[in-house]
Amino acid sequence: MSDTPKDLENLIDLMSRLPGLGPRSARRAVLHMIKKRSLLMTPLADTLAQVATTVRECLTCGNVGTTDVCEICESPKRANGELCVVEDVSDLWAMERAGIFKGRYHVLGGTLSALDAVGPEELRIPKLVRRVQEEEITEVILALNATMDGQTTAHYIADLLSDVRITSLAQGVPIGGELDYLDDGTISAALKARKEL
Repeated sequence: MSDTPKDLENLIDLMSRLPGLGPRSARRAVLHMIKKRSLLMTPLADTLAQVATTVRECLTCGNVGTTDVCEICESPKRANGELCVVEDVSDLWAMERAGIFKGRYHVLGGTLSALDAVGPEELRIPKLVRRVQEEEITEVILALNATMDGQTTAHYIADLLSDVRITSLAQGVPIGGELDYLDDGTISAALKARKEL
């Protein structure tokens, strides 16, 4: 890539850092955008600039939106005492696509991982405990990925919140599965058949 202009090299390098894109895929994407400059590259650059300045994390749950508190947290209809704990925003969006859960969410921002030095303080676990104490939460649904770290995190949270009903997603979520890759029907079935931890 020594003949590639520096700006293009930088763009390809940045694109290759995105999930699912390696250097070759990033190069193809950049070349495609250059060919479709007015249809793709310019609108994408404008939208990226706008999103960079307007989108923020919800101060309550960790979702992303354009206000300090997201629409889900603001909605009085969603204040039904159910709080669904998810690993990432993509998992929250997957749950919302299923259209069955009508409570509120709490995004942890990851899972506990001794190997990666991720403890409770690096996640939104202390804020979760405060929310359960301060809000009228009657049930915490642990909708974490069925991975080793996800299950470790679920058990840790269940131990912390022993004075509230704790449930987890049941059938339909395979071991090692991630919510973002599941179809709406599978998520719906898993939420309906949740079980006590």
